[in-house]
Amino acid sequence: MTSNPAWTNADLHCHSCVSDGTLQPEALAARAKANGVELWALTDHDEIGGQRRAREAAHALGLPYLAGTEISVSFAGLTVHIVGLGFDLDNEALNCGLQATRGGRTGRAREMAAGLAQVGIEGAFEGALKYAGNPELIARTHFARYLVEAGVCSGTNEVFRKYLVEGKPGFVAHRWATLGDAVRWITGAGGLAVIAHPGRYKFSVNEEYALFTEFKAHGGRGVEVVTGSHTGADFLKYADMAIEFDLLASRGSDFHSPDESRIDLGKLPALPARLSPVWEALRERVVLPA
Repeated sequence: MTSNPAWTNADLHCHSCVSDGTLQPEALAARAKANGVELWALTDHDEIGGQRRAREAAHALGLPYLAGTEISVSFAGLTVHIVGLGFDLDNEALNCGLQATRGGRTGRAREMAAGLAQVGIEGAFEGALKYAGNPELIARTHFARYLVEAGVCSGTNEVFRKYLVEGKPGFVAHRWATLGDAVRWITGAGGLAVIAHPGRYKFSVNEEYALFTEFKAHGGRGVEVVTGSHTGADFLKYADMAIEFDLLASRGSDFHSPDESRIDLGKLPALPARLSPVWEALRERVVLPA
């Protein structure tokens, strides 16, 4: 390793079975290493319970590591995700905030199951729970996997389209953390906050501008430009927005599963050269192998 590595192939967004992924943190570390990832972060939803395992596995493989999480936020009536990178795992305010954010998931899951039962799909809560490695983090993805197993749909994308989006039987809105709370938890723990996959949100132009403006005002410093759900046009759009809002650029596959994810760990295009990578501001927070 050079004294000042470029880490061109950084993958700073993925999920293990501690939230809604299917692989153990150790398996993700091995996959990242095998796929040529040079800097890695595990970013489970509203949870940091897999962080030490991920860090130790990365260390054993000679893979530089950044602490990570992805916090669920309510903004303009939609759920937005904010990735936190390079924070102190033992920060009390962050841990309490994540615990509070996880707290409403079980009740929401039971409501989702009740809605599905009304259209003849029984046992969805128990079925989804089988897929949730962490019962506190039972989520729509776990319901989707169960409905595929039960033969209701042929794939998880079909499940979301027919049952788990607004206006469908299994959709239940949830009030998450505020944008300001999520950014403050991350920055207060010494980390850096990043808007995750902005191309996924169905905001109007004015709503999206408001999201970026408020995020920056709260102390947010980064945006995912290259990520698994973005198109080539999205890469260009959010590169421009990173420059307009003076934000650092992040890169992450949002990998969940070998069978479900659009793109594998480490297989994304590089960030556009005109951008400043988020990891340049986090060098002191990277856990380097011995």
